[in-house]
Amino acid sequence: MQLTKHHGLGNDFLVALATRNDGLVANPDQAIRLCDRHRGVGADGLLYGLDGTDGADLTMVLLNADGSEAEISGNGIRCLAQAVVQDRGQGNGVLRVRTAAGSRHLVVRPTADRATHMVEVDMGAVGPGPEVPEVLGLEPLQALGADIGNPHLVLRVDSLDGLDPARIGPVIEAQVPGGVNVHLLVTEGADTIRLLHWERGVGVTEACGSGASVAASVAHGWGLVGDVVRVRMPGGDAEVRLGQTAADSVVLVGPATFVADVVVP
Repeated sequence: MQLTKHHGLGNDFLVALATRNDGLVANPDQAIRLCDRHRGVGADGLLYGLDGTDGADLTMVLLNADGSEAEISGNGIRCLAQAVVQDRGQGNGVLRVRTAAGSRHLVVRPTADRATHMVEVDMGAVGPGPEVPEVLGLEPLQALGADIGNPHLVLRVDSLDGLDPARIGPVIEAQVPGGVNVHLLVTEGADTIRLLHWERGVGVTEACGSGASVAASVAHGWGLVGDVVRVRMPGGDAEVRLGQTAADSVVLVGPATFVADVVVP
């Protein structure tokens, strides 16, 4: 099996393309085995780039490290786009990718670092999400559920100091049917937010692209930031560009970095 490994701000993925693997199908057991950081290759998820449908260049299937399927990933889809461009022997490209959350348009551009591309993703519109459960012992200043093809909870707090998403995240997620991604948010200036993440099916991650998109939109709705938002995460910074209305698509801009070619017997 021919794989490549990539990361988007430390959120790492294995990518398997149908162009490199005959008869490729998504397999939860395979994802669990390969994503294991001690007995496998190690990653937050396994991305399958399958044949496209409905005019798309390819279809993305994302299986989390626990084998569950995720509808969309802002970091993952950037990594997949980089893998496709590299597989084609190109330095840049424009792609339409079919996901479980709908079709997504991406623009891939090179950077001075040959291992890194800057990728712009149309993430779709942010809509209503799950109800906010009781957050024991946290007392957020504001809280809201939102959805961008996958569900999120954004919790605005005074400070991230001393907050552990590994402790807070699973307690909150357990109260939401089907699971949810949890984001702790603080503002840093007029157009900057900082986040910590708990992702369903994975755990604590260094960055979350869909979460950054949702959190920027929610913070904008709260009147905390403008329509171009710098999102700071433990793995690095991304930019989120918001439309003029809540029905407009959110655009996520961030890097995808190639790590290695991987061959699995």
